[in-house]
Amino acid sequence: MTAIEATAGRGTVRRLAGALHRRPRLRLTLLLTAPLLWLAVLYLGSLAVLFVSAFWTTNSFTSEVVKVWSTDNFRELFTTPVYRQVILRSVGVALAVTALCAVIAFPLAFYTARVAKPKWRPLLVVAILTPLWASYLVKVYAWRLILSEGGLADWMLKPFGLSGPGFGLPATVLTLTYLWLPYMILPIHTALEQLPANLLDASADLGAKGWRTFRSVVLPMVLPSVAAGSIFTFSLSLGDYITVQIVGGKTQLIGNLIYSNIELNLPMAAALATVPVVVIVVYLLAVRRTGALSSL
Repeated sequence: MTAIEATAGRGTVRRLAGALHRRPRLRLTLLLTAPLLWLAVLYLGSLAVLFVSAFWTTNSFTSEVVKVWSTDNFRELFTTPVYRQVILRSVGVALAVTALCAVIAFPLAFYTARVAKPKWRPLLVVAILTPLWASYLVKVYAWRLILSEGGLADWMLKPFGLSGPGFGLPATVLTLTYLWLPYMILPIHTALEQLPANLLDASADLGAKGWRTFRSVVLPMVLPSVAAGSIFTFSLSLGDYITVQIVGGKTQLIGNLIYSNIELNLPMAAALATVPVVVIVVYLLAVRRTGALSSL
């Protein structure tokens, strides 16, 4: 490349940079085009394909997908008792896991954010995050060993004349609570850490006891972060199907039905998969009023 060509190339770059500098909207558009295309094509596009395929049917003899518009899958979904039971059970498990995570996370987050010495707080946060670094399957199978007959749970409860929960719905809720607990602790920890200390002092100066301070001062300010954490715990629990296969015994959740229908009846699997999407959208609309989305 000659010196003249190099100078011309630098001049073109400068003119282009100047044009982008004078047009911030054009610069923003160019920056967002690639990620928005990725979102529209791969994420929203896949959801659209999922929704459309839910209205197809399956040949009962060959099990091949017949691309004929029909609402039979959704009619069967809401009229078959077993499907309704599994959907309600899945939502109930997600709500139970979310409630347990909130109850357990709040005192832990309060200790890490307000009670522990400042020099120990980063280490405590790392300790909370440590379980997330382990493999999902390793953690679930570890809980299978803990909850199995003669396992750690039985050994710890045996002196009290009790036994562990074994495999089933309680084991599923317990394991999912352990898996997703850090997602609830971190938002609450952040909110409590940002809570002004003078508010707590003012509440005490006005004669409020500990419970009144928690109810009137702390909880209203931390509630959006609790709701933000619940988005993770609820959605992750609702869509999980591996945990219930490992520790759930004969219990089935909606994820298991989707998985079992993928090979046999793909349109029915797609119809089942739309249920968690709709439930999560409704849940997001419900918690949006608390300001949870701005706390994520």
